[in-house]
Amino acid sequence: MQTPSSLAAVKDGGKPALAAALARIERAPDDEATIALLSEAYTAPRAHVLGITGPPGVGKSTLLSALIKAWRARGKSVGVIAVDPSSRRTGGALLGDRTRIVTDPDDSKVFIRSMAARDRLGGLAELTFPATVLMRALFDIVIVETVGVGQSETDVVAVADTVLFCVQPGAGDSLQFMKAGIAEIPHLIAVTKADLGTPAERARADVEGALSLAEGDGGWQLDVLLVSAAGGAGVETLIDKIEAHRIHLANESRGEIQRLRQAETWIEDWLRAQFGRQGLTRAGQIALKPRQSPFASAAEIAQRLRG
Repeated sequence: MQTPSSLAAVKDGGKPALAAALARIERAPDDEATIALLSEAYTAPRAHVLGITGPPGVGKSTLLSALIKAWRARGKSVGVIAVDPSSRRTGGALLGDRTRIVTDPDDSKVFIRSMAARDRLGGLAELTFPATVLMRALFDIVIVETVGVGQSETDVVAVADTVLFCVQPGAGDSLQFMKAGIAEIPHLIAVTKADLGTPAERARADVEGALSLAEGDGGWQLDVLLVSAAGGAGVETLIDKIEAHRIHLANESRGEIQRLRQAETWIEDWLRAQFGRQGLTRAGQIALKPRQSPFASAAEIAQRLRG
């Protein structure tokens, strides 16, 4: 199909149009039409963005499936970006998250996009931010599931409004949680596989103990929830907590300020990748105004640096 050139065209074209638009972002991120589409989407945010992170095998994809089902039952449309680890040798990825996430393929209100992390070490792919910006203009909820790489996957804070960190009972995750800044990034913590009983309760107690060493986030109470995705226990409570955090961000424009900082961070990362540290220094301070497109701004700065 013809690649849609406007946000309205993407909306009208459904899943095929969105897939084509995302493919163009990946194929030609610097193209004027791509920048125009992303700029339009940036000024029309609709979704709340949830980032799901945690170690491999913790059950992120299973929990994600349960969340999608619950949100659809509430009448919410859901877009998903699932980032998979890449081969160091070929740069390719199995993109298996799409097979692990269980959804109705005929449901037009659910869309899943897999991405290969390639050489990124923070749990996200290079194009996760622009893809999130486009999808959050189209859905009620956007979920970004990171690569499960443990202690270094903190990049999710650069795209998500709410970060959910998943902990698996009996895997020593409470100790990992205290390391390398992981304790600083989540707004909610879910102990998965809560149907295991005592090990899950012990894991929750361990994480709550670890949290006593971390600083709070602007008056938000970081809760540790028990969730069993397979049985559905705790999923509705988790969704209610995510909604509570959305409301928290809406107060005093916390969410708008957070997204502004995310956009500025994306520009800095993009300029560093294109021009190196010296180019970033030459670009000067990155300070966006509300609703100012980071994509158009990055293109303008790049033109200046090349000139």
